[in-house]
Amino acid sequence: MTTGIPTRRTRAHARRSRAFSVGFAIVIAVLAAVALGGATLTTLQGPRITDVQFDPQAAITSSGSRVILTTTQSLADIDPDQVHITPEAAFTVDTSGRSLGVRFALPLWDDTEYTITVTGVTGVGGGPASTLTQTFTTPALEAYLLQRGDGEAEDTIFRTDLDGDAAVPVYTNAHIEDFRATASHLVIVTTGGDGSSRLVVTDLDGQDERELTLPGTGMVTNLQSADRGNLIGYTFTDASIGADGGREEALFTTSLGAGAEDDEPTAIEREGGDSRVDDWRFVPGTDSILMLTFDGALTLVSGGTTAAAPVALGNALTIDGIARGSATAIVERADGLVALDLSTGEDAALPPADAPFDQSWEVLALPDGSGATLRIASDLAADGLTVLGTSAAVVDADGTTRTVFDVDPADALLHMCVSPSGRYAAFLLAPDIVSNPYDTYLLPLPTRLQTHIVSLDDGAEVVALHGFGISWCQSAPRG
Repeated sequence: MTTGIPTRRTRAHARRSRAFSVGFAIVIAVLAAVALGGATLTTLQGPRITDVQFDPQAAITSSGSRVILTTTQSLADIDPDQVHITPEAAFTVDTSGRSLGVRFALPLWDDTEYTITVTGVTGVGGGPASTLTQTFTTPALEAYLLQRGDGEAEDTIFRTDLDGDAAVPVYTNAHIEDFRATASHLVIVTTGGDGSSRLVVTDLDGQDERELTLPGTGMVTNLQSADRGNLIGYTFTDASIGADGGREEALFTTSLGAGAEDDEPTAIEREGGDSRVDDWRFVPGTDSILMLTFDGALTLVSGGTTAAAPVALGNALTIDGIARGSATAIVERADGLVALDLSTGEDAALPPADAPFDQSWEVLALPDGSGATLRIASDLAADGLTVLGTSAAVVDADGTTRTVFDVDPADALLHMCVSPSGRYAAFLLAPDIVSNPYDTYLLPLPTRLQTHIVSLDDGAEVVALHGFGISWCQSAPRG
């Protein structure tokens, strides 16, 4: 029989239910208070960093690397004046939602601590401002060099640091003419027993070798790689060239992407004129090509899939190089070396320099946007013929000249190039050139070669390495 009088069991159950309800309500209230307090604290403190995305290896080898800071709030737009980088580096800044991106115009210095400080950072809805600070250290710089064998040992590409005591062989072959290193590949020109070239691609450790299709049977020279698009280029000469014709120093480009070994290379031709190439360069940061043909015409053409109209840039004798991160090419006209702005087609005189660098025979623009150049000149005796010595100097835009490297008169300076960040220069020397015979490769070079790495900041020599073709260089030695 049921009555309306609570039993001891029902009274206990009711007490437990009330206790649970009260406890649950307290927990909800505490969580709400914590959430409200956290939101209030975030609002009162201003935006803070919660995550950082950065590829330090890419930062020292490629232009355009980014640091992305994710914050606690959607951000109001950041002005570049709010961003300070120590040591100084050229950059652009953008904001999107809770992310702030800092893009570096040029590769950063290696083995260096950088600090990014962003002041006056506010949320998109207002509130107090905060200062964001992020510090990171770039890794030590590595490079690849080629050492040709002595007839018994095979030719070898090494990866090395700038101490020179940790060289690692990554690829060997009986006959390596030249190579280039991209962000993710080694591209290698080898020669078979019939004297014809092969174009081989591996990863950066020399593994996963595959062969690219060439235009035919013949010789590959002047191998180069673009800064973007997995694109390489080279000149090609048919093995059967002769009185009956054939391709001679024809320029081709091809991709390194997946499946590219089955792709036919793209011929780069100049309409209405000679397309045989005396020299050429990829324009940094693009797939455009500056080509100098046998008839002395200097032309800017598209090297990729775009169909941009070619631009005639007059006549020239040589292309010394194009500064990374810029559109400034150093070319030799009939009346001397000039700085050619590829975006406008206008020539500018090089800044005057102290003797003998006012009569330099090779000039490279440095990739810092300052207008500084690296120049090579020889000091001649009174007879105007005897070379007393060869030197390299940095010449600032105002003409200030400081020597950074001296070459012994007994040695020969064959080539120079600058590291991606512009921190170092590499000088290729053939020591004791009189007793240093040339080899018999398609690109003949003295059998003993040294690559000297020099800091351009103070002229201090960092290391001397055996071998040539350091991977910083955009082109091969001229032999």
